[in-house]
Amino acid sequence: MDPVDLVVIGAGWNGLAAVKTYRDLNPDSNVLLLEAASSIGGVWASHRQYRGLKSNNMLGTYEYSDFPMDEETFGVKQGEHIPGEIVQKYFVAYAENFKFLDRIRLNHHVDSAEHKPDGSWRLTVSHEDKPFEIETRKLIVATGITSQSYLPNFKGQEIFDAPLFHCGDLLKYENEVIKSGERVTVFGGTKSAWDAAYACATAGMKVDWIIRESGHGPCWMAPPYVTPLKKWLEKLVTTRFLTWFSPCIWGEADGYSRVRSFLHGTWLGRKIVDAFWSVLADDVIQLNGYDKHSETKKLKPWVSPFWIASSLSILNYPTNIFDLVKDGTITVHVAELEHLSEHTVHLSTGDDLPTSALICSTGWRCTPNLKFLPEGIDRELGFPWSTDPLDEKMIKAADEEILRRFPRLVDQPNPNPKYHPLNDESEAAAPHPFRLARFMIPLSTIKERSLAFMGIPMTINTALLAQTQALWISAYFSDKFTLTSTERCPPAVRAASDSKDEDDADLDLAWETTLHSEFGKFRYPAGFGKRNPDFVFDAIPYVDLMLRDLGLPTERKKGVLARAFHPYGMEDYKGLVDEWKATKLI
Repeated sequence: MDPVDLVVIGAGWNGLAAVKTYRDLNPDSNVLLLEAASSIGGVWASHRQYRGLKSNNMLGTYEYSDFPMDEETFGVKQGEHIPGEIVQKYFVAYAENFKFLDRIRLNHHVDSAEHKPDGSWRLTVSHEDKPFEIETRKLIVATGITSQSYLPNFKGQEIFDAPLFHCGDLLKYENEVIKSGERVTVFGGTKSAWDAAYACATAGMKVDWIIRESGHGPCWMAPPYVTPLKKWLEKLVTTRFLTWFSPCIWGEADGYSRVRSFLHGTWLGRKIVDAFWSVLADDVIQLNGYDKHSETKKLKPWVSPFWIASSLSILNYPTNIFDLVKDGTITVHVAELEHLSEHTVHLSTGDDLPTSALICSTGWRCTPNLKFLPEGIDRELGFPWSTDPLDEKMIKAADEEILRRFPRLVDQPNPNPKYHPLNDESEAAAPHPFRLARFMIPLSTIKERSLAFMGIPMTINTALLAQTQALWISAYFSDKFTLTSTERCPPAVRAASDSKDEDDADLDLAWETTLHSEFGKFRYPAGFGKRNPDFVFDAIPYVDLMLRDLGLPTERKKGVLARAFHPYGMEDYKGLVDEWKATKLI
């Protein structure tokens, strides 16, 4: 079999955008998309669609710019959260509309990817339990970091004798578990735990909800509309004026370096920034009424929203989940899960909870769901579970530079004194973050242009990042631009670096990648910043950074006021691929 031009792994937001965009720029190319599941959609695939599942996003913010989710076709109205099955239907319609359904291979699991001496890749793929190989010149891994659920082992689970599963498998157990009159246990404090608790409680079940005393606490849950002006939250985080209030190491890509320098580099500016985040936090606390009831108070987040990112979630339920907590339908336990016995969950408080099932919202493995070969290449690719490929002296210097530029980050939030990672594969246990240039490309393969990762950043602006990364990678693969660092490696760092035999451009890019990847551990210690980029107000500057690489305009609106104070939406990026085609680089 002749090598294909490109293989994309994963058929979610990122993988579909990658195939469509690459084919736009290379219409005669031979492209395959391999998906392990039986349907496209990634986290929205059919096997994850339990009753009532909805997106955090409302209509208009969860779509590709070149394929609007219109009300007539999909039945979702303005101001409504999008049902999970509609998101999956949208993906199918997208692939049909752009005529690449025939490029998708479902039930094809990529077991391994071997890097060959000529820079190409040999994939070992399983389909219907039959392995075979595919050779490809280019490879995009678009599985993100929510493709492999993590389910811990509990003491006594062998005698539990009741369903015990990850929330990602709720559909599989839905008919068996969600029964009116039964009592169920939910374990975890993330948005998926809220969703599971709500789904069970509104089905007439009694819910015991366990949030680890030694964990990060409950996630921030905001109403769709916040601030005294009742602004749409999804639009707030894409309003350029408000993005300035978030310290961001790549923030100057938006062209407003002076205002950012004032807000984060001066005493007065930092006071203004602190006031902004205090108002935002207090507004959410008041709107949710955490302190007005002893039980809802248990769901009040433990750390300021300044220190979290994509774990900021939205209350997208048709009724008030807090009413279910107040009336005792949902009982919140802030405790440790000590052990299990037959149909019983035992807590560190001494409480014994009879239960019909244990639903775990315990996160996802950060590793791609395939093995990279030859052995040892994980380090070269910059994976968090491997030995760090970056120079120790450079890392130390980058940490110092980050704190010099952003003094606010010196004063980190007080850690939970009882905290310990749930498992050895949590974000806290990662030796270092992903080391990827622009959060997409391993430094070791920059010049080879054969490998890219999509979906490593965690963000609520999923569609916007997916389509921009897809264009950036497609242009990069086509050898149409050279990635150039916007940072310059300091002379002292250059002189001390173990990699000083590299040319200046390579060291500059390594320095910039160190700054960008290290930044997360200081900026979002209560999120996933220690492991991978985690965005809220930083997504628009990141898109700006990619567009600047491509030579495309970052200011997508007419007029100074509109650029600063009007939210950026998918409509502002419509025709981005055609813009790129029209540049002199093509």
